[in-house]
Amino acid sequence: MAIAADLIRGHTDTIILAQLTHGDSYGYNINRVIQTITNGQYELKEATLYTAFRRLEQSGFIVSYWGDENTGARRRYYSITSAGRAYYETLLSDWEYSRNIIEQLIR
Repeated sequence: MAIAADLIRGHTDTIILAQLTHGDSYGYNINRVIQTITNGQYELKEATLYTAFRRLEQSGFIVSYWGDENTGARRRYYSITSAGRAYYETLLSDWEYSRNIIEQLIR
């Protein structure tokens, strides 16, 4: 059973920032990790992922840099900033609060 996109919409930034708290990474790898963690039940569309990267970078929550791969195409890596870590903590707190309210409403 795949998760409904409506349930996750609005949490893309939180999901990406959560992955970057574990270390720098690039888009394809972040999406692969998301698929692995969810046993293939969820993945971000490429357009959604890169739109979020641009938004997060313009806001100062992440920075990007080009990798120095010797073979294949160069990869653009993303790194969370200290402002991004603070923003992630806020988003996580907001999500936990919302989850508790939703549980109260539907149980």
